[in-house]
Amino acid sequence: MLEPDLDTLDRYSNANPVGPNQIPSEAEKWKQMMEIISGMDLKDVLCACAKAIAENDMYTAEWLMSELRQMVSVSGEPIQRLGAYMLEGLVARLASSGSSIYKALRCKEPASAELLSYMHLLYEVCPFFKFGYMSANGAIAEALKDENRIHIIDFQIAQGSQWITLIQGLAARPRGPPQIRITGIDDTTSAYARGGGPDIVGKRLSRLAESCKVPFEFNAVGISGSEVELGDLGVRPGEAIAVNFALVLHHMPDESVGSQNHRDRILRLVKSLSPKVVTLVEQESNTNTAPFFHRFLETLDYYTAVFESIDVTLPREHRERINVEQHCLARDIVNIIACEGAERVERHELLGKWRSRFIMAGFTPYPLSSLVNATIKTLLENYCEKYTLEERDGALFLGWMNRVLVASCAWR
Repeated sequence: MLEPDLDTLDRYSNANPVGPNQIPSEAEKWKQMMEIISGMDLKDVLCACAKAIAENDMYTAEWLMSELRQMVSVSGEPIQRLGAYMLEGLVARLASSGSSIYKALRCKEPASAELLSYMHLLYEVCPFFKFGYMSANGAIAEALKDENRIHIIDFQIAQGSQWITLIQGLAARPRGPPQIRITGIDDTTSAYARGGGPDIVGKRLSRLAESCKVPFEFNAVGISGSEVELGDLGVRPGEAIAVNFALVLHHMPDESVGSQNHRDRILRLVKSLSPKVVTLVEQESNTNTAPFFHRFLETLDYYTAVFESIDVTLPREHRERINVEQHCLARDIVNIIACEGAERVERHELLGKWRSRFIMAGFTPYPLSSLVNATIKTLLENYCEKYTLEERDGALFLGWMNRVLVASCAWR
């Protein structure tokens, strides 16, 4: 992850000019820390501060926080902007815990219409979401190409934008469109962003389907994905089922959070439906069970790549860039850094771990077609050349330079 920073921290930890049985004076502590910080860049200071918090060294942590406030800026270089939100997470971690953590955030929630516009802008300027939706849709279209009655179960319907192109594509089938039913599962964040429950998405998609002359039905399920039971899904005999997990499974608690492992329970529930295909899109990051300090390093490394990619696509002087980063990314960053237990809902795992969970639930890999890969390569031509696309072990990986950011695969 960030080995050079760890070397710096080792030097920081071992630096002690006073004897082992002496208690350094305030002046000596000040001088020692000034010497340390003079040779450190912003990443080093962020890591030193997190390490001090991990070791319960509040004196050092608070001093470094005061230094960091002068080094970060929501309108500066990518690392300065990311640093501002990571510092906010460190401050929030010290200030409070649990549900009160969000009260420590300086930025207030925007109106739902504003938040929706910020999310849409992020969707347009970064290929992460389009990559995930296109790869998942490609697998679903391939698996259901000969079916006449289709039931798509989406565990996080969000704005429903993923299904627009799929409905349009199925409408153009030479022998006529299939009957399509979508079960859209909701969460409170999505409901807030769009100003209402999943029925709003259903009405939008129904209008689209009607314009495309596609027989369509929408089943709104207004609960979070981890609460879903079999009866909520309304499965009917004779339907070909596709299940979509796009950037949602990492929100479900597992055995490390409480007695109920919803992450694996939901996979077993889905397997019992005998679906034709199950799609998985997840951030390629390891923050679920990692202890605080290592989680901090992983978050710093991951989001450095994200903020650098935004900086290339969305110019620094763009007036909405700060809003996009504050309201679409900062909250996740603060949650990862500041929260523990059930309050920490951002719990990412690497694809290797997801693969183990799917296999344990009885799934086998469903290879993505070469057409999907080619389509996504064409998509990336509209973005910076620093984005990377790799196909490995039956999965697709989208990255920024040498850091993989999102993984996509399918199962059956």
